[in-house]
Amino acid sequence: MWHPFSVPCGRGVPLFGINLITLTWKGFFAMKYIRSEKYSTRAINDLLMGPNPVKLTEELLLDHQIPNGATVMDLGCGRSVTSVFLAKEYGFRVFATDLWISATENRQFFDRMGLSGDRIIPIHADATALPYAEEFFDAVVSVDSYQYFGRDPEYLGRHLLPLVKHGGYIYICIPGMKKDCHAQLPPELLLSWTPEQLDTIHDADYWRNIISQTRGVDILSIHEMESNEEVWNDWLACDNEYARGDRKSMEAGGGKYLNFIAIVLRRR
Repeated sequence: MWHPFSVPCGRGVPLFGINLITLTWKGFFAMKYIRSEKYSTRAINDLLMGPNPVKLTEELLLDHQIPNGATVMDLGCGRSVTSVFLAKEYGFRVFATDLWISATENRQFFDRMGLSGDRIIPIHADATALPYAEEFFDAVVSVDSYQYFGRDPEYLGRHLLPLVKHGGYIYICIPGMKKDCHAQLPPELLLSWTPEQLDTIHDADYWRNIISQTRGVDILSIHEMESNEEVWNDWLACDNEYARGDRKSMEAGGGKYLNFIAIVLRRR
C-alpha cells in the first residue's frame, strides 16, 4: 500500500578504515529475496504503490508459523501484488482486502496472474468495518498499511483480533522511524511530506505501547527489518508521480531517520 512518504535508509560504507569482519558478516547474512526475484517484472513494478511490498513480505514471513493452505487476510493489500505473492509462494487462501482499490480491479489482476477465485478473493472494505465472521482467519498479513488505522489503541482489539482464530497469527510490516522525532522534524523529511503525513510513522517503542494495550494477544516480536535501501530503490526507480516526489527527501539524506518495523502477534 502506498503511503505519503518514502525514503530509503542509506547504509554507505567508507572505503578506508573499514572493518573487514563487519563487512564480511553483513555480506554473509544479508537478506536474500529468493522468492521475490520472479516478481521483479515491469508488470508488477507498474502496480507498486510504495517501497517494494513483495520483498517486504518475504522478509516479514521468514520463519513464519502460518500453515500451508491457511486462510489469510491480506489487510490493506492495495493493488494486491502481495496477495498474489501469498497465494502463489506460500499456498495460502487469500482474502485481498482494501479500501482504495476496487475488488473488480484486483479480480482482473488475479485473472491475468492465472489465479482462480477459490484461491484468492478480492474484497473492497474499510479496515474498521471488515465483513468477516469472528475467528474466520488462520492469520492476517498487513504490509505498509497498518499505520493508517492501527494507531488507534482500540483498533486491534475491537476490529481485527476477533477475526483471527485463537492461536492464529498477525504479521505486520510498517514504515517507521529509528527514533521518533515528531517534536522537531528534520528538514530533510519535510522536503517531501507534511507533518500530518509523517504522523503515520513512529518508532518500535511507540508501536509496542499501542499494541500492549490490547488484551488477548501475545507480542512475539517487534523489530527493525533489514529491508530498507533495496525496497526503497525499487520504488524510487518507478516512473510515478509519488515516487518522484519522494526522491527529494531521499536525495537530501532523510532516509537516515527511517526504517521498516516488523510486528508478529499471536491471539491467545
